[in-house]
Amino acid sequence: MNSSRKKIFFASDAHLGARFHKDPLAVEKKLVRWLDSIKDEAMAIYFLGDMFDYWYEYKYVVPKGFTRFLGKLAELSDSGIEIHIFIGNHDIWMFDYLPNEIGAIIHRDVLTTDLLGKRFFLGHGDEVDYRSKAFRFIRALFRNKFCQWLYGGIHPRWTFGFALGWSLSSRKSGLEKENALEYKGESAEYLVLFAKDYLKTHPDINFFIFGHRHIMLDLMLSRTSRLLIAGDWMTLFSYIVWDGENLFLEQFETE
Repeated sequence: MNSSRKKIFFASDAHLGARFHKDPLAVEKKLVRWLDSIKDEAMAIYFLGDMFDYWYEYKYVVPKGFTRFLGKLAELSDSGIEIHIFIGNHDIWMFDYLPNEIGAIIHRDVLTTDLLGKRFFLGHGDEVDYRSKAFRFIRALFRNKFCQWLYGGIHPRWTFGFALGWSLSSRKSGLEKENALEYKGESAEYLVLFAKDYLKTHPDINFFIFGHRHIMLDLMLSRTSRLLIAGDWMTLFSYIVWDGENLFLEQFETE
């Protein structure tokens, strides 16, 4: 690996392929430009879920599109950069295609890991959301292997249209209003509440990093622990950088 690559990057929630993007190709191209801008200093990149608005792998069929993004990930992986992809609540159904084709490491649940000397707790964010029974039920249904097998028996022409239409309808109807772009405060933000509670039994966690909420947040939880929410690649074009000494939020701006 290139010895100058000493940084770890985190990003989430591009929702590539979503029908609510005004210019989906422009979003993908901007994401690729960002990847190009960090490729000489990145040792690993963690995508914290919902990079795709919908992803389902059949045995011989995967979603069309995302050519520039997937090609860039393959290039970075081939050059020695670790590519980690967390499933989100929109792109749950990743199986062996991305590991086999681009060398990505897929994470299906939260991950606790040591990175450059500090302890990290990483996840999309929906894994620790226990507020809504309906949300928990749908999440369990989508992750159930038998239900996935049944769904996989439906022709892609129906499943892809259904899933993308549901995503658009969900956003328009306000079913995702709790993911509105506003910080709810320490007493109401469920990711903050989870992290504070988790610290009671796991005080060794230095950094909690999540996506899912589409907000940029950097909050001190204790003298030795912080929580960061990575924003998104829909309107904020934000990401997190860790160099072994400093952890900070940034936004990618071009033009």
